[in-house]
Amino acid sequence: MKIAFVYDAVYPWVKGGAEMRIHELGKRLAARGNEVHLFGIKWWEGEDIIEYEGMTLHGVCGQRELYVGGKRSISEAVVFSVKLFPRLRKEKFDLIDVSVFPYFSCFTVKAISVLNKTPAVFTWHEVWDGYWYEYLGHWRGFFGQMVEKAVAKISDNNIAVSDWTKKRLEALGVPGEEIAVVPNGIDLKRISEIEPEGGWTFADPGRKLYDIIFAGRLIKEKNVDVLVRAVALLKADFPGIRCCIVGDGPEGEALLKLADELGVRGHVDFTGFQEYEALIGKIKASKVLVLPSSREGFGMVVIEAFACGVPVVTVKERYNAAQGLVEDGVNGFVVELGERGLAEGVRKILENGSYYEEMAVSAFKKAEKYEWDKILSQLYSFYESLLDF
Repeated sequence: MKIAFVYDAVYPWVKGGAEMRIHELGKRLAARGNEVHLFGIKWWEGEDIIEYEGMTLHGVCGQRELYVGGKRSISEAVVFSVKLFPRLRKEKFDLIDVSVFPYFSCFTVKAISVLNKTPAVFTWHEVWDGYWYEYLGHWRGFFGQMVEKAVAKISDNNIAVSDWTKKRLEALGVPGEEIAVVPNGIDLKRISEIEPEGGWTFADPGRKLYDIIFAGRLIKEKNVDVLVRAVALLKADFPGIRCCIVGDGPEGEALLKLADELGVRGHVDFTGFQEYEALIGKIKASKVLVLPSSREGFGMVVIEAFACGVPVVTVKERYNAAQGLVEDGVNGFVVELGERGLAEGVRKILENGSYYEEMAVSAFKKAEKYEWDKILSQLYSFYESLLDF
């Protein structure tokens, strides 16, 4: 099978859940004898077309800023979609899989699909709908919402990365039978081989370095400030509490200032961005992962935490798909967004050792369902159903 993936951001030059998904699935498809191409921005030096881990990467256009003022650049998305057309048009593929966000490239892929008579798959990492108004304001938000709805109408073959996203896509009017759920995955073997920071063992959680960990971009919708306030509340019951905050972003300075104001600067370690091995090592060295995001398309870090045997506390927010991964009271808690809600969820996990161990085991069992090879089998079956093989 000759497959083309389309997404402007390319791993490892850009690191995120969507980029990682394409990379992991693409290299596994290639290892199984398929011809895999990825069309994205040329983030690398040298030739426009290169070979990377068994895949052929096509640099559609020169490097451009993905974010302007903390928001996805519209001009970048438009330029990429225009430059994509001649590059994608000149080759014939059995199937084209385009990541929906940031939308404009979907129209290009649809045109190529019709002209080349090639099946196109639209992969939805999240559905924003009404969130557009919060993100861009009234008028620009209305435009964003209309573009998203237009994209939903032009594809008959859709992949949603979670049941949560599928339900939101159905709310846009896409029939359920036109949506397959193929989630993101993890490399359990790779994670198992990474040493935890501090050298503790799974059977001895009392030796972990951190009580709480957060990992993600330090942006407003992640609500890391709420977590810092929760740490201030928990300090009364757990005087030696330690929280590790992994990530960079525009909220970094404000969070440092808040930690100082609340008197918890000595309890919160801000480590900045960490490479994957270091991140997993820190998660393994933590008792609870807290993800207080208002918006998550999937919540990859939740599954990574589960694979480390770490329970998760996340929040009941309309656009937070991560809450669909957490079984309340089984492998973590889903709480109201607020410092008291987060503190209570963390407290329930930390104060009962036997309960914690049960949760850790349940978390790991949940992670086993998301191993990349299992996800690949689901994806390949869906691809084959669209072709005349």
